Amino acid sequence: MTEARLIHVIDDEESIRRSASFMLKTSGFEVCTWPSGTAFLKEARHTTPGCVLLDIRMPDMDGLQVQQAMNEHGIAMPVVILTGHGDISSAVRAMKAGAIEFIEKPFEKALLLDAIDAAFARLDRSATDVARSADANIAIAGLTAREREVLEGLAQGLPNKTIAYDFGISPRTVEVHRANIMAKLHARSLSDVLRIAFAAGFGTQQT
Repeated sequence: MTEARLIHVIDDEESIRRSASFMLKTSGFEVCTWPSGTAFLKEARHTTPGCVLLDIRMPDMDGLQVQQAMNEHGIAMPVVILTGHGDISSAVRAMKAGAIEFIEKPFEKALLLDAIDAAFARLDRSATDVARSADANIAIAGLTAREREVLEGLAQGLPNKTIAYDFGISPRTVEVHRANIMAKLHARSLSDVLRIAFAAGFGTQQT
């Protein structure tokens, strides 16, 4: 991937925005700075996804409120919290709400870059999971209604006899459906089938 990674720096102090921006740009990142959480949230859905470097103490919305608003609006960008010495309890709350890490000001470059690496690793993982889920749903769309029911039973760990009993069909018919499912999903084994099923959300229904 040749594109530079984007960091959104949200801090009400211009000096912090300027110093963080300089350090990150010289480390190879693209940087977008925001003077407040409100300004960021107004544009977050239309801006390029990246890592959010978020100050915990800001006047209009503090970092925790910004993070909560991101969660509520489905803005799934990884967050690294910037905190002062007296804000550790708030930083811990931010971690519980999904922040990757918190870094104390004045921050050390190595620690910040490590936290940003972890944030982008999560972002890459999320993108991979979304793609896998989309691919799985496309594959499963080609199954018949009965094949989907059998697939759900398999994803719940049910044996052929139980699936057959539940749907009033013979175990032999379940085996035929399993073979058809494997062929349609281009799966070489039951574990391949289950990986696709789990990625598409199967196996979560209550029995």
